[in-house]
Amino acid sequence: MSAVTRVAIAGSGVAGLAAAIRLAHAGVAVDVFETLPEPSALGSGITLQGNALRVLDALGVWDEAREAGFPFEGLTLRAPGPDAQAVADLPDVKTGGPDYPAGMGMYRPDLARILTDAAGRAGVTMHWSSEVTGLGADADGVTVVVGGEPAGQYDLLIGADGLHSTVRTLIGIETRPEPTGMGIWRTFVSRPVEVTHTELFYGGPVYIAGYTPTGKDTMYAFLVEKAQDRSGVPDAEAAQIMLGESMAYNGPWQSIRADLADDAQVNYTWFTQHIVDAPWNRGRVVIIGDAAHSCPPTIAQGAAQGLEDAFVLTELLIARDAVDQRLWDDFHARRLPRAQAVVAASVQLGQWQIDGDRDVDPAPLIFDIAHKMAQPA
Repeated sequence: MSAVTRVAIAGSGVAGLAAAIRLAHAGVAVDVFETLPEPSALGSGITLQGNALRVLDALGVWDEAREAGFPFEGLTLRAPGPDAQAVADLPDVKTGGPDYPAGMGMYRPDLARILTDAAGRAGVTMHWSSEVTGLGADADGVTVVVGGEPAGQYDLLIGADGLHSTVRTLIGIETRPEPTGMGIWRTFVSRPVEVTHTELFYGGPVYIAGYTPTGKDTMYAFLVEKAQDRSGVPDAEAAQIMLGESMAYNGPWQSIRADLADDAQVNYTWFTQHIVDAPWNRGRVVIIGDAAHSCPPTIAQGAAQGLEDAFVLTELLIARDAVDQRLWDDFHARRLPRAQAVVAASVQLGQWQIDGDRDVDPAPLIFDIAHKMAQPA
């Protein structure tokens, strides 16, 4: 018998929807409350490591995701300059095990659509334009308040509502995301045939330049620079900035620049870092995903860690018969050290770039974390 029969989830990102799907498959009644009016159609690309793909398979969406994305093996590190010399070709680490590729690129809105559709098929009730604004919790359950009005009584509230989590604030956790000093330009462009996996260029006019294939004809490209206030930059100017900052990088960057010149959409965000120390719960309210931890995407484990949070939490909820301290202790023992390792390594890779330490080889750290992630969560 499951430890819960009715669960509320704040947020419809990958962590929230993964938790919703798995609980619903186990017969739990699930309500997802999302502030957006509909599934997000915005975004560029996302890289999913093998440990993320393993969770997608457990949710029953791996075949659909694989069809929509671009599975690949390996990671190439390159130097800037006319010949874009390869510095290292990292060995494949199948973090999801031998049944899955080492990684896969996807268009973010496609992943959101696949998970939202799967939640609907599983019987999850989606509430759009519905912001969780309050809660009342006791030993037996949680009253969820949406838009200032009570929305129901639940056995558990999962806060999967992102970096600026309202649920995190409501339960009194003061840890907040902090800027790391880096900002990233992203664009969604056509894929040259020679791009078959992620490639990263370290050094040059920006900290990191790179691209990842996301489909038969698409990929996303990115430039990581010193964090700046880019909030008022018009779209046309943003594309010009990305064009200018990419001039030191050749190879597929020629094709990327052609798309940028042809009005490819560009977006900009800052990198952040934080991790909430245990416990991530206060009674029957718990935070997961970006609400609990964030890091720069330097090793592309952000989505994977959110999916693992959801997988481990729901595994325990389904297998146990009570939401008790033993459940929470087991959850934190399996999740906190793993998330801490990812955040620390991701931040370190970025800090080496900020410090201008050109003597450091990032490959061993990337390889080490990949091996750790290959052990199931």
